[in-house]
Amino acid sequence: MLPNLVKGQPAKPSPGKDLAALQQAFVDLRFGMFIHFNIPTYMDQDWADPEASPAIFNPTKLDCNQWAKAAKAANMTYGCLTTKHHSGFAIWDTKTTDYNVMNSPFKKDVVKEYVNAFRANGLKVMLYYSILDTHHKLRPGQITQKHIDMVKAQLTELLTNYGEISALIIDGWDAPWSRISYDDIPFGEMYTLIKSIQPNCLVMDLNAAKYPAEALYYTDIKSYEQGAGQHISKESNKLAALSCLPINDNWFWKTSFPSRPVKEPAKLVNDNIIPFNNAYCNFILNVAPNRDGLIDENAVAALKEIGKLWKHQGPTQKLPAADAPIIAHNMAKHQATNSSWSDDMWIMDFATDDDFGKPWISNATVKQPWFEVDFKYSRPFSAIVIAEAGRRPRIKKYRLEYYADGAWKPIVAGENTGKIKVHRFQPVTGERVRILIDAFDAPPQIAEFGVFNEK
Repeated sequence: MLPNLVKGQPAKPSPGKDLAALQQAFVDLRFGMFIHFNIPTYMDQDWADPEASPAIFNPTKLDCNQWAKAAKAANMTYGCLTTKHHSGFAIWDTKTTDYNVMNSPFKKDVVKEYVNAFRANGLKVMLYYSILDTHHKLRPGQITQKHIDMVKAQLTELLTNYGEISALIIDGWDAPWSRISYDDIPFGEMYTLIKSIQPNCLVMDLNAAKYPAEALYYTDIKSYEQGAGQHISKESNKLAALSCLPINDNWFWKTSFPSRPVKEPAKLVNDNIIPFNNAYCNFILNVAPNRDGLIDENAVAALKEIGKLWKHQGPTQKLPAADAPIIAHNMAKHQATNSSWSDDMWIMDFATDDDFGKPWISNATVKQPWFEVDFKYSRPFSAIVIAEAGRRPRIKKYRLEYYADGAWKPIVAGENTGKIKVHRFQPVTGERVRILIDAFDAPPQIAEFGVFNEK
């Protein structure tokens, strides 16, 4: 029997489904409620003091059923609660830290209250979790194995004790403001852990700002935070996606919220829900409960109005086929490179600098461009991803090769005309890998050349 299981919830997740089917099911949900509710609620801030006392967290009138009813009124299909935000306060009964809700005056597991209420109202359950944790000093330059173990233990609790979780929305990972890389807290290990406990739990990392829109880098669903300037292309998106926005001006509740207008329901419907749903994108609207643990009347009224203006029409259009997410460590990152002639301002090192905004660009006079990564010693790898820069792809035909036992050996001859060229193959072991470009319609420019040893 699993420990501390929420009463009435299954002890084991259902058998694993195909990822494409899970992505389709997520997009088909269309519209849900983000719920930013945590210790920042009591500080009039979105980023709380990491040393804030648990004594301030006391939602004396907490009613997660009210949240669920408000979501149903808007024809939402799921909720997602901030189990832990950037300052590290956990609003569930965790055994990993004393900095949690059970040591507050409230002394009740908010995650448990939330999942029970939303399921009772026929809504699916998702959870938000922050990798950045300033209370526990889980931040750049200070990360230890204990931090990695804590993240694993917390994710295990959340995925073991609360029944089936449809998705985890993870924040503060590989973001320019958190600066915690997928190597500091190893993404592949966490992804594998999540899927081993709940195979049908989608993993979403809020990382769309950094990575190209044409591929799933370190996420099952392409996520866009509008307030951070991340906007999906409603015309060209072909990936399962999520776009998020708060109904108020901020994510966490502020003392001004009850008296300030919320976003117009008609605008949320016509500028967000409908066009996003038509672009393979689910829309999640944040509604922040107040310090009593209730959603303010103006927000409740707006949700009712949304429900009058918009109805859930069932499944969306079928998602196009897509490559599986890239989840492994990029072995080429910051490795030595070489190439055919390129101007110094577009030198080859830019193709392995983990920055998609600065590409290697071949000199226009070179007729047979090539680019190479040198690991200095033999290493196994099983995938290569070439991300072209610019608005359109330029490379038309190419070959990938690896160097082993004193000779170059073929991997694949490619004619992938997309901007992101993903190649997965049986593992090979080599000390160098290269691309030979045989046909192009403009000087090739590679934003990032990734090499991965996928398990």
